[in-house]
Amino acid sequence: MSAHLIPFMIAMFCANFLDRVNISFAALQMNHDLHLTPQIYGFAAGILFVAYTGLEVPSNLILQRVGARIWLSRIMITWGIIAAANAFIFDKHSLYAGRLLLGAAEAGFFPGIMLYLVRWFPARERAAAITIFMIGNPIAIIFGAPLSTTLLSFGNMLGFAAWRWLFFLEGLPSMVLGILAIWWLTDRPEEAKWLAPDERAWLASILRSESKERECVSPATASAVFLHGPTLAFAASKFCVLLSFYGIALWLPQIVKSIGHLTTLQTGFVSAIPYLCAAVGSIYVGRRSDRTGERPRHIAFPAFFGAAGFILAAYSGNAFLAMAGLCIAATGIWCSNTIFWTMPAATLSGASAAAGFALINSVGNLGGFFGPYMTGWVRGATGNYALTLVFLGGFLALSGVIVLMIGRSNRRKNDLTALRQA
Repeated sequence: MSAHLIPFMIAMFCANFLDRVNISFAALQMNHDLHLTPQIYGFAAGILFVAYTGLEVPSNLILQRVGARIWLSRIMITWGIIAAANAFIFDKHSLYAGRLLLGAAEAGFFPGIMLYLVRWFPARERAAAITIFMIGNPIAIIFGAPLSTTLLSFGNMLGFAAWRWLFFLEGLPSMVLGILAIWWLTDRPEEAKWLAPDERAWLASILRSESKERECVSPATASAVFLHGPTLAFAASKFCVLLSFYGIALWLPQIVKSIGHLTTLQTGFVSAIPYLCAAVGSIYVGRRSDRTGERPRHIAFPAFFGAAGFILAAYSGNAFLAMAGLCIAATGIWCSNTIFWTMPAATLSGASAAAGFALINSVGNLGGFFGPYMTGWVRGATGNYALTLVFLGGFLALSGVIVLMIGRSNRRKNDLTALRQA
């Protein structure tokens, strides 16, 4: 099962994340060509999440009705076309429009994937499955960063600026994967002809049993998640972690270049190092969380670890220590962000899961707007990145505190339930 689904989903996520953040590499040349200030770039980088946030819930509810295979395919083809079309922007206003359209096109992709994983992987395997899937995120930069800066090093080709070629060429894989998804994905285990009959029956039985257990604690309807305390707390935590996540991800090449005074090509290779550390760390922490069955501390402690990395990067005064701090920060963010989804997956079921995952991700992705925008604003006001990194680290730590509070509340409810049953 994992061998059939996960590699293809990793490829999907690689394409998704690269199309979302390749603006951070294009900015090394684009900002000069289009006369963009740090504040304008930060706003443009983050505005994607305004449209994304507004359409998350309706997109995931449509997925619930028409099936993941068709809807995820539609999302990928649409965003691939728009990502490639961003090659033709000509000023800040067209850049804003391109980023808004890209956010609208890909709305629902990530919560749709999370819902899909819940439908395919039992609880005891879920953290590992989510972690391995989300490796697509750092893989996109480990390979995409050198690729992007290599494209930038070619200069103008056929009268087209290198950063425009970057947008155009990196949008094509999303279109191809979107077409392939129609044939590769299967909506539910019961429909998987590539599984043996006994495997289909066993998996479907396990997942039905777990779904019934979640129904006991899950909101009864999709609309009820908007007043569901745990869901709102998850959304608040997600906002904090994604604020720090995109605050660093969409500025990392420029931060790295300022720390080490590197060439554009060197910046691409060095920018991949924090993501490599994040990939290794998240696999280890995800497997450990599955082995122990513990979730809140495996989410919160990496967040605190990452916050310390931000502070080290801000005030070390040494290029090597600053890079070490960025590696620690990235590892903390990714470890915390990957395992996070196991907690909502254990709480929400059915239509409430579709709406709840989308609500959590949509509120969380508002952080994807504020993080890059505030990074640009503070960078423009202070002339450096030190206060920005402290700001991002503070929100990352706060996300961990919220998760610990949710875990404590859940333990109290479980203890009360056990007493009543006794």
